[in-house]
Amino acid sequence: MATLPAKPAMKERILETADRLFYLQGIRAVGVDTIAAEIGISKRTLYNHFPSKDALISAYLARRFVAPRPSDKSPVEQILGTFDSLERRFSAKDFRGCPFVNAVAELGEDRSVRKVAVEFKESRRLWFRDLLVQLGAREADALATQLALLVDGSIAQDLIRNDPAMARAAKEAATVLLRNAGVKVGAAAPKHAEKKRQSRSAT
Repeated sequence: MATLPAKPAMKERILETADRLFYLQGIRAVGVDTIAAEIGISKRTLYNHFPSKDALISAYLARRFVAPRPSDKSPVEQILGTFDSLERRFSAKDFRGCPFVNAVAELGEDRSVRKVAVEFKESRRLWFRDLLVQLGAREADALATQLALLVDGSIAQDLIRNDPAMARAAKEAATVLLRNAGVKVGAAAPKHAEKKRQSRSAT
């Protein structure tokens, strides 16, 4: 007889619920009472796992701090694929921007929140830089910063315009930056190959 899958541990249930509510409704707007009621538990049970709302916020941000997965794709594909992923994310009904930017906007006076947000953004920038170094791009460190700005800029534009095409515009700008840094991106066919095709079509 097949056994039913085990329910998530209570601590994970609390964190999953807090993650969803904090992201969709805002950290300040969601109290511990709301999270406990959503799960159907008492506040005491919640506090047994997270002694304060601050502890729950820290766990929420840590849960969101996920490193990019290893990929077999080329560095160029990984860099530009970032903007393809953003476009898909922008199209989702539950997209509310970057959780770290949102957290700083709400709790900017909290140094621990600002610290983890800076660490997250820097980790993404360094991810770009490492890929650019592999490509031999000129001024890889500065270019990584520019790519990170394109990511955040496209997120802000989508939130204002509700237009996933903002990610495509950012991708086009990233492509220009990469080419200007000496990286081959979707290079056109060599001129001699183009002439050969033209001569074949003429005969």
